[in-house]
Amino acid sequence: MAFPLSISRCPMIAIHLLAVLLLAGCDSGEKKPVPISAHTRVFTLTDSHVDGYPTVLGDLKFAELVKQRTNGSIVIRIRNNAVLGDEPTTLRQTQKGAIQFIRVGTNILSSINPAINALSMPYLYRNREHMFRVLDGEIGNEFLASMYQDGLLGLCWFDAGSRNFYNSRRIVRKPSDLAGMKIRIQPSGLMQDIAQTMGAEPVSIAFNDVYAAIRNTIIDGAENNWPSYISQQHYKAAPYFTEDSHQRSPEMILVNTAVWEALTEDEKKILKESALEAALFQRVAWARQEAACRQQATAEGTTITTLTDEDFNKFVDAVKPLYNAPAYSRFAGIAQRIRETQ
Repeated sequence: MAFPLSISRCPMIAIHLLAVLLLAGCDSGEKKPVPISAHTRVFTLTDSHVDGYPTVLGDLKFAELVKQRTNGSIVIRIRNNAVLGDEPTTLRQTQKGAIQFIRVGTNILSSINPAINALSMPYLYRNREHMFRVLDGEIGNEFLASMYQDGLLGLCWFDAGSRNFYNSRRIVRKPSDLAGMKIRIQPSGLMQDIAQTMGAEPVSIAFNDVYAAIRNTIIDGAENNWPSYISQQHYKAAPYFTEDSHQRSPEMILVNTAVWEALTEDEKKILKESALEAALFQRVAWARQEAACRQQATAEGTTITTLTDEDFNKFVDAVKPLYNAPAYSRFAGIAQRIRETQ
C-alpha cells in the first residue's frame, strides 16, 4: 500500500516550505482550540522522549493539524517521557491497538520487521539530505507500507540525526579505540553487530537508565545523536564524543491498522497529509536543536572528536563485512538503489 508524497523534490522549494511550516508552528497561539465533543474520538500517540525534544514537537504538530482539520472530531493526545513504557513495550501495545499511534525508529521496528534494517545499514547515506531524498521517494513509501503486515502503517518520516559513539574513558579516533568498552546499544541485532565489528561489547539497557549505568560504571558509554546526548544529560557522565555518524536511523509515526481501517477516506487523507506536514516541521526543529545541543556540549566541556577522512575510512572499512554477512546480504539490492538515488 503506497501513498503519494506531497513533499517537493526541489531543494529550494523544500527549504522555503520548511521555514514556512516552522513559522506557522510558532504562531499557533493565535488559533482557538477546538472543543472536544461527545462525537470526538480520542487517540493516544506515545513517544519515549522528553518535553521539547524534536520528535515530541513533531508529534504535537501532527496532533494540532489533525484536530484542526477534522474540526475536533479526532483528537490525538501525546504521551511522551516513556510514561506508557519503553519503545519495545509500546510498540507491542500499538500492534495490539491498546495504543493507537507511536513514534519509533527503524532500529526498534526491525524487531518485528527485519527487512527495515536495510534503511539503517552503517555509513549507507552520503548525508542527511541524501537520506531524505530516499525516504521521501519510492523507497521510503515502500517501507512505510511494509509495516502493514505487522499491524501497523507508517505515515511519515522523522529525522533522528546520526548516531555517534560517546564514552567515559577516552578519545576514540579509530575502531580499535572502542576495544573492550561496554557500549549501550538499542535493542537491535544490527546495532549489536555494528558495535561488535568495532571491537566494543554491546549492552542492551533501557534508554532512561543509560545515565545511571555510565555513572555507576556498569557500562563505559553509549551511541546516540546530539539531542539525546544532551536531553538525557549523558554529557555529564560520558564526556568523550566521536562524530563518526555510523548510522542514520530514521523514525516513523505509525498507526495501528485496525484504527486506520476504521477511518473514512477523508479522515485518512487528513491524517496522512498532517503527518507529512508535521514531518517537515520536525526536521527543521531537529536541525536547530542538533546545532544547539552540539554547542551546549562544547560549553559543558565535552571533548568532541571530528574524524579526518583517513580515520573515518577506518570505521567504514570495519563494517564492510556486515554487508556480506548472511543476515544482511539480502539488503544489497536496496542498498544499491539507495546509493544510486540522486
